[in-house]
Amino acid sequence: MKVLLMSITLRASWVHSLKEKRMIVKSILQKLRNKYNISVGEVDKQDIHQTIVIGIAAVCGSSAVLSSTALNIIDYIECNTDAEIVGIEQDEEIF
Repeated sequence: MKVLLMSITLRASWVHSLKEKRMIVKSILQKLRNKYNISVGEVDKQDIHQTIVIGIAAVCGSSAVLSSTALNIIDYIECNTDAEIVGIEQDEEIF
């Protein structure tokens, strides 16, 4: 069993309030949960309105599935939000 741990940092330069940021974050998180059946949440910089840090955890059966899932998640975020991806941290745990 493999566990995917990712942190994706996005920049939404057009956002001017935390309320506007919260609407964007909630939308992205719900879409990711529904499409990929993963654990996802905003994990850092909640009080900075133009920066979004999303933490992702997923359990996969093999390294190939893990890599494919990670790439699909990144592609999905790029296609479904206007925010720019500025950083990706990825880790793989083996159990």
